[in-house]
Amino acid sequence: MIELVKGKAAAKIRISTEGHPIVTYLGEEKKDGAVYVEGVGSFSCSAPQGSGRLYNKIAIITGSAQGFGKGIAEEMYANGAYTVIADLNYDMAKEVADSLGDRAFAVKVDVSNEESVAAMIEETALRLGGLDIFVNNAGVAKAGSLTEMELNTFDFVTRINYNAYFLCTKYASEIMKAQFEADNEYYGDIVQVNSKSGLAGSNKNFAYAGSKFGGVGLTQSFALELVPYRIKVNAVCPGNYYEGPLWSDPEKGLFIQYLNAGKVPGAKTVEDVRESYVSKVPMRRGCSPKDVTRAIMYCVEQEYETGQAIPVTGGQIMLK
Repeated sequence: MIELVKGKAAAKIRISTEGHPIVTYLGEEKKDGAVYVEGVGSFSCSAPQGSGRLYNKIAIITGSAQGFGKGIAEEMYANGAYTVIADLNYDMAKEVADSLGDRAFAVKVDVSNEESVAAMIEETALRLGGLDIFVNNAGVAKAGSLTEMELNTFDFVTRINYNAYFLCTKYASEIMKAQFEADNEYYGDIVQVNSKSGLAGSNKNFAYAGSKFGGVGLTQSFALELVPYRIKVNAVCPGNYYEGPLWSDPEKGLFIQYLNAGKVPGAKTVEDVRESYVSKVPMRRGCSPKDVTRAIMYCVEQEYETGQAIPVTGGQIMLK
């Protein structure tokens, strides 16, 4: 039996069967072959599909319409997860979801807006019947020196990279707590996609680095608070994904930002900046979405670790 309580923050689901039934929300009207819950709507149930390391897991990935997030979502879907493509750009998110298949759908979300975050969690719970993995991936980077950086830019980076992590964890953990109440063997996972800049300072990139250092502090603190509910909270700290738009966008990417900010002494071109960064990585390449997803899957599969910040940097950052 599934009990659904539709509230302001999110629908709370209690599942009495083993595992997670796949519950699809069909709307307010009664429909043939569906279960109708008065005051809530109609639902249909189906058997799990797919296979892989994340088989039958329900996952949200924020900022997953492009870049790292898109790559992570594709890898998680390929490993059997029911995948929610959550992004401010709904049209792009829907394109990604449609390209993946029946186990994916798109949700528009502004991660800096509390009502939008709550609605994302509620829609996921109503359509899929719960939440197992929340990947807090959405983020922004704005480089600049102390002289150049304006307060509104600093606030923008902090709002998306730091404040939004709090909001998303607040609402994602509520649905996970409800699932734990129904099944004390349940494990939930919240994983922040942090950065190597959350482990070591970044010259003329303090707004980003500061928000990511703060994210590690939130990860450790959330982990301590949520462990009684068997919700693990970890961060993965990738190196640079040079092929993604964060770095390679010709107008707004970090390569052009760093060139203009003079972050790489002597660099005359974007290619000079790129080579400077690749040369710092012992593995001699950038980080890929597959590298990050493997770290996320480790966080999900293990049952004995929480509150960690895991480097995925090709040896550029090594734990002391």
